[in-house]
Amino acid sequence: MGRFPGAVALLVVALGGNAAQAAVARLEITDRQPYGTFGAGDYVRLDGTVHGELAPDEAGIPDLDKAERTPDGKVAYAARIILFIPSDPAAGNGALLVDVPNRGNAYANALYNSPRTRPMQSGNLEPGTGFLEDRGYAVAEVYWELGRGADLPAFTDGDGKRRFVEGVGFAIVRDAADFLAHAAADSAGTRNPLTGAINRTIGTGKSQDGRFLKTFLLHGFNVVQGRRVFDGLHVFVSGAGLLPILQSGTGPHSSGDKTPNFADPEFPGVNDGPLTIGEIVKTVEARGEVSPKMMLLNSTVDYASLRASLGRTGAHGTADLPLPANVRMYDVAGASHVTVVKSESCSLPPGRLDWVPVARATLQRLDGWVARNAPPPATRLMPLQPAPGDPNVLQAPRALAEAVVQVPQRDADGNPIGGVRLPDIAVPLGVHGGQNAPLTQFTCSLVGAYQPFARNSDGNDTGRPSLAERYSNQQDYENRVRAAARTAQVEGFLLPADVAVIVNAAAETPLFGHHGETAPPR
Repeated sequence: MGRFPGAVALLVVALGGNAAQAAVARLEITDRQPYGTFGAGDYVRLDGTVHGELAPDEAGIPDLDKAERTPDGKVAYAARIILFIPSDPAAGNGALLVDVPNRGNAYANALYNSPRTRPMQSGNLEPGTGFLEDRGYAVAEVYWELGRGADLPAFTDGDGKRRFVEGVGFAIVRDAADFLAHAAADSAGTRNPLTGAINRTIGTGKSQDGRFLKTFLLHGFNVVQGRRVFDGLHVFVSGAGLLPILQSGTGPHSSGDKTPNFADPEFPGVNDGPLTIGEIVKTVEARGEVSPKMMLLNSTVDYASLRASLGRTGAHGTADLPLPANVRMYDVAGASHVTVVKSESCSLPPGRLDWVPVARATLQRLDGWVARNAPPPATRLMPLQPAPGDPNVLQAPRALAEAVVQVPQRDADGNPIGGVRLPDIAVPLGVHGGQNAPLTQFTCSLVGAYQPFARNSDGNDTGRPSLAERYSNQQDYENRVRAAARTAQVEGFLLPADVAVIVNAAAETPLFGHHGETAPPR
């Protein structure tokens, strides 16, 4: 476990905001450790702090002009940063993946490196499957949030309250991403650890941080000194919401910490602004900016628990609004917002559909779209139906009087129709993506539920066919999984390595006892 002698200091070159006052930042790397050997070679982990200074009149950040100043009249910030990069930067694939941590927890490894049987949770910094590193991505975890890794500028208001300028969180991510992609060295000649190695930058964020990225784009933070910060955005389960941090809060945590839920359906700020990505892109392009290429992924549970349908229809009616040409949207049929092994506080077993393979496949397709303009899979959505008055569905807030929350249509088993169909849902062993109770417990409303089918007809009072009635034997089940996996690969939603893992898992699933039995043992 090595350590940089004396802490290396890197100065970010002039970085402009959306009204382009220059910012100067310093990146202190205080620790360097080997991270492992992967397909792209040896990787290292660098831990440090990014320091920045903003002009107090920079547009787009409320109250920045009130914040305390440095001796040279600037407004300073500092934030934690972690880099996972090739030891030889030239060994990478040229892509910088900037992950926006969720409530202080890094998410990139859980999104892309999680193994099938042991889902990694947010905050996990272990390499897991090493998917990102095998493919040569440089990964930056840039912490931005009040009370969770970021030291934000502050001021004292007229009532004597200490307030923090939370909108600086957007500037932190902007400045760090731009530096890593474009800066050569600091004023003393110390090199950017990725200098010359990056030719495209992709931002990724899940849930709260998917909302961060949409809000970042909406309010003009994706441009600095006339160049684009993120060439692509990979946005996960962000519902129809934004992130209300363009304000100054009193802490200890950020104004973006909470979201509307069954216990507090009228929570403000999240569903108050533009609901659809089309509205956001229209605003961006009206400023003369070139929008990044974007993929937005929704889970089934998001529709019932997070009003995800409003991200398709907006605040009026039930018709889907057109998506811009630079956007693809994918519904992962049967998926939960969060995948966990168990949740003892909920009434039903939690959702278990592993949709990380879709995250991996779509990242690769997004990167190819950004790097080579290779066409990505077409948008794939689930058909919806209105759910007025359904107590298992988070209804629209009172402020959106004409909004109609909709949920996925389901087949006779109760599984959702359409969308991206992994083998788990195309060749099901149970019902995926249902609601769990108590819904007023936020975790239960996000993990969803999984209800397995009966193994045979004995005592099966569910009204659904048993496994023995669905599949003639183990080989029949395995063959159907294999065919479904190949279909998903051809469609662009599975990579060959994940096809192999899924088919192998089917072969190891003892549905029928010994191979060749025509029915489960009784």
